[in-house]
Amino acid sequence: MSSVRDWARELGFSQIGVSSVDLSCAEPGLTAWLAAGFHGGMDYMARHGLKRARPAELVPGTVSVISARMDYLPKNGPPDWAGLELERLQRPGEAVVSVYARGRDYHKVMRARLSTLAQRLAGQVQGLGHRVFTDSAPVLEAELATRSGLGWRGKHTLVLDRQAGSMFFLGEIFVDMALPASEPASAHCGSCSACIDLCPTRAIVAPYRLDARRCISYLTIEHDGPIPEPLRPLMGNRIYGCDDCQLVCPWNKYAQRSSLPDFDARPELTGAQLLTLWDWSEEEFLQRTQGSAIRRIGHERWLRNLAVALGNALAQPNAQAAAIRSALQRRLDHPSALVREHVLWALGQPGAALQ
Repeated sequence: MSSVRDWARELGFSQIGVSSVDLSCAEPGLTAWLAAGFHGGMDYMARHGLKRARPAELVPGTVSVISARMDYLPKNGPPDWAGLELERLQRPGEAVVSVYARGRDYHKVMRARLSTLAQRLAGQVQGLGHRVFTDSAPVLEAELATRSGLGWRGKHTLVLDRQAGSMFFLGEIFVDMALPASEPASAHCGSCSACIDLCPTRAIVAPYRLDARRCISYLTIEHDGPIPEPLRPLMGNRIYGCDDCQLVCPWNKYAQRSSLPDFDARPELTGAQLLTLWDWSEEEFLQRTQGSAIRRIGHERWLRNLAVALGNALAQPNAQAAAIRSALQRRLDHPSALVREHVLWALGQPGAALQ
């Protein structure tokens, strides 16, 4: 495996590990999570059911899984990146996009490099069968990652590593060959509850248990309908994803920088004003988010998320209140009922009535 690890580093991966396909002990937790409805509108999770915990059923013949970690913090970012990100949340007029989404779509970056790694391995092992996954199929990637030694499952349910925190993507290569399994990592959260305490919507309902229906990342990205009204004020100025639980995690002081330029932040998605993004036409949205994961939600949900953030800005003392009211009113006749509903809600916030 030493040569595979060398190839992985050449391709921009920070670490790889190997696990078996026996995830049977994870099945009761998955079943309970689905039964509680914590997956929200992500119906595909219930549809695939326990196949997520059975790699050999997903890809018949699979014997081992290679998990790979790819760090995504921009290589030229400031040292106090977490503190600066927390400060963004205190500026109501600024749009906050999750750090991972400010660069190129990680699905494309990871898939291409995992495929290259798998092909190199297949070149050394004649007849090797393999399949690559990057958040693209019913795979329990966090469970596989912990079993392969890439880290432990944090109380926020993300994978944590003592040398890298949690600011990384995961990907897998399913292979039909038995490989030596890596040593799993031990857990090091201890009594810390920073992620649970800070979660703005209380989506982490218990240690290691997340109700996606309350998670801002789910609401702004996966959820395609109206955002529940009680949760809208709690979203603040977060318009795509949420990093709060990671920003306060002590282990993320060790988060590693990406070696790839793909994850360098786009200026238009970093520190932009809500009003600037609100004015993007659909054509401009598609052009400016080309190659970005953000493009996947479409212009309609983009406006929905921005309307909530603008309403939250109006609910606070804001020098831009008049401009925000005017901008929202321009979308009152938007063809989408979803957008109109959230605009009306935003205009109903306390600051909207001020003259």
